[in-house]
Amino acid sequence: MNRSLVTIADHTREKIEYLVDMASEFEKHPNRRLLEGRVVATLFFEPSTRTRLSFETAANRLGARVIGFADPKVTSGTKGETLKDTIMMVSNYADIIVMRHYLEGAARYASEVAPVPIVNAGDGANQHPSQTMLDIYSIYKTQGTLDNLNIYMVGDLKYGRTVHSLLMAMRHFNPTFHFIAPDELAMPEYYKLYCKEHGIRYVEHKDFDANTIADADILYMTRVQRERFSDLVEYERVKDSYLLKRNMLSRAKDNLKILHPLPRVNEIEYSIDETPYAYYFQQAGNGLFARQALICDALGITLEEVKNDNTIIY
Repeated sequence: MNRSLVTIADHTREKIEYLVDMASEFEKHPNRRLLEGRVVATLFFEPSTRTRLSFETAANRLGARVIGFADPKVTSGTKGETLKDTIMMVSNYADIIVMRHYLEGAARYASEVAPVPIVNAGDGANQHPSQTMLDIYSIYKTQGTLDNLNIYMVGDLKYGRTVHSLLMAMRHFNPTFHFIAPDELAMPEYYKLYCKEHGIRYVEHKDFDANTIADADILYMTRVQRERFSDLVEYERVKDSYLLKRNMLSRAKDNLKILHPLPRVNEIEYSIDETPYAYYFQQAGNGLFARQALICDALGITLEEVKNDNTIIY
């Protein structure tokens, strides 16, 4: 059985709720020796701070050893080694591979050739399933449910792999999505067709103001990603399109929580950090527990084993 995690779109509602439960167990007791003797390889062909560090922290807190690289310039890829050969070679040394790659589809390909599980830590502008799992866990923690929520996605919806993955994962929970973006960064047609095929309601907006977001339960902000643009003139034209200012929260619902996959550039005014609506730093913290769950699940460790674990370090 291939236990790789390439896209969270493969997961059922039951599996997502199962992983939320497992993340909750790890939040109660993050320090364990469940993975003692195991090796986790983190292969980051593209820069990362939060994702790489939280995966490595997750592995360390579970007792695993971590190998890998954060800069592909120090690998044999610079000598012409193919992705397949790199994956096959590292599989000799590790029980699981966490991989971020700049090419869309790289994680799928790696999962098809690797003899060990692959966890997709982001492949180009395609998918980011581990971010989605921590997003889902954050939504559940703040709203008390995943069902029937108004989720507003703002900013770079064209290249933003985090919003693509979240949209696909939430299809099980009867959401209403609101897409707020300029034409150049609008949600791609593929994902709008996906919504229609799965009966997901969505509304598109150009305006971004207090009235537009008044009904939001979750406001999911994104940065305009310079690295995704081949045309820097286009980037300069749209980079400041949608900025969240504190006065725009004047009509916000009490339960509103603002999420952001980070890093933030200037799309959320800093004074919002002190409001009860800001949740992006806690969201990043939840990444540890979500990624502990994903690593264990990929290695075949069950929720029951986690609940009955006697290796907890207090």
